[in-house]
Amino acid sequence: MKELPITVRRSIELIGICLLGAIISIGSEIIMPVLMAFFLSIVLLPSYRFLRNKRVPEALAILLPILLGAVFIGSVIWFFSAQISILAADFPQIQKNISFHLNNLSFWINSKTDFSTQEQIKFLNEQSNKLLVNAGNIIGGAAGSITSAFIFIGLVPIYIYLFLSYKNLLLRFIFMWFRTQQHKKVKEVMKETEVIIKSYLVGLLIQIAYITILLGGILLVLDIKHAILIGVIFALLNLIPYVGALIGNLIGVLLTLTSSQELLPIFLVLGVIAIVQFLDNNILMPRIVGSKVKINAFAAILGVFIAGTLAGVSGMFLALPMVAVLKIIFDRSSMFKPWGILLGDENTIRSPMKSRNSE
Repeated sequence: MKELPITVRRSIELIGICLLGAIISIGSEIIMPVLMAFFLSIVLLPSYRFLRNKRVPEALAILLPILLGAVFIGSVIWFFSAQISILAADFPQIQKNISFHLNNLSFWINSKTDFSTQEQIKFLNEQSNKLLVNAGNIIGGAAGSITSAFIFIGLVPIYIYLFLSYKNLLLRFIFMWFRTQQHKKVKEVMKETEVIIKSYLVGLLIQIAYITILLGGILLVLDIKHAILIGVIFALLNLIPYVGALIGNLIGVLLTLTSSQELLPIFLVLGVIAIVQFLDNNILMPRIVGSKVKINAFAAILGVFIAGTLAGVSGMFLALPMVAVLKIIFDRSSMFKPWGILLGDENTIRSPMKSRNSE
């Protein structure tokens, strides 16, 4: 059979990528819980195998790790509920602090520009009216998001149970797609995928713990109000590569502004976050996860934004492990190997534009 021209092959591959993106976008509410459950079921595999080796019944060996995960998620929800109650109790002081900062901002704008206080008030009133007009849509969208979140949380444990129950059936299904002589390569891909997903997701759980302890503990020592809340929010948002850290800084500043009329705490919060993030990026996280997820920064950032656009927050969270799995598959396929090179961080010093003779 005559091989297709490279331009035709690359065009077909691009069409396939676009079609895959369209499928994920349209069916994200169905696909994302399945993907999340798949990744989490791989993380729970060691505990499942351990319990099975101890002759624990299969159903119980699956349910126990899922219940432990449910307790952890319930604890996080309880923590946020308690913190929201504290914020609600401090609302009069928060309102006073916000008014103080807004007055200072208005005075600074008056001193630097021709934008008078009356014009600022008019602008704020116009924006408030726009928010009120769109309030119904915002509340409706929030209600829909909360409903989708509860459905997501409810479906994931069910899917995890089914993945672990029918893992042998799924493996048989995968092997049937390939010829017998290719089974060795398929096993290698699956084992490497399991190692990467486990190291990445377990590393994230460890990362949440030490960032919360480091950031929250230091801010608590510095007498910053809502220190633990800032630590937990930043640790959770930091799970979203690159984008989460920026949002975490912003929320940390906002929480500090609403709890103090001074500017020093803001610089303390930003400074501590910068130190903790430096330790995380350069010392702690590389030692925990290692260099198993070999994705270049450009592919990682682009993957996060594309996944977020197609599937929301859950897509942003799963972006890196999905890209890592794709890279493993691409590297093992002669047809898709160029895409694996594009996603990787194996940057060479020598430019392909230069031949050895010309150097």
